[in-house]
Amino acid sequence: MTAPIPTPIGVGPAFHPPALSRAVSTGAPAGGFRCGDGGARFGVHLELFAAGRVVIVPAGIGVAPPWRRDGAYVRSGRCSYAARTREPTGVIEVSPAELTLGDFFAIWGQRLDRYRRGYVGGRRWRGKLAAIPLRRHAEIVLEVGPFVRPHTSFLFRKGI
Repeated sequence: MTAPIPTPIGVGPAFHPPALSRAVSTGAPAGGFRCGDGGARFGVHLELFAAGRVVIVPAGIGVAPPWRRDGAYVRSGRCSYAARTREPTGVIEVSPAELTLGDFFAIWGQRLDRYRRGYVGGRRWRGKLAAIPLRRHAEIVLEVGPFVRPHTSFLFRKGI
């Protein structure tokens, strides 16, 4: 199997969605989840593609402000939710719980239904995209528009 070809990042607001939903910006419940302390986490990698371009998964999803930042990274905030991002790489940090992709998008406050195809570990997901489980070190790819060859894995940093 050949390696996926690097895909350019899309330009404009549709390809650079905001990190904060209204609920998360105030620390209110989001997607049925409360904002609390960080706790132990494991990593899941999410890649989004639209119109053949990368859609950024921003840092700060699921982290209530005020944020402590280090460049593009969100180091901490007032509190965080069961799923959060602290870097703009697509790595989701998940509390040990049975969360789904639908839960993450609810916390994020973004529409999941715009994506038409999903892959987990490079294999096509045949069920509802919202039902994709957020399992330790899963590689999840969502697409709308032309096919982009999905990655099958991701190299996570140590400790996640």
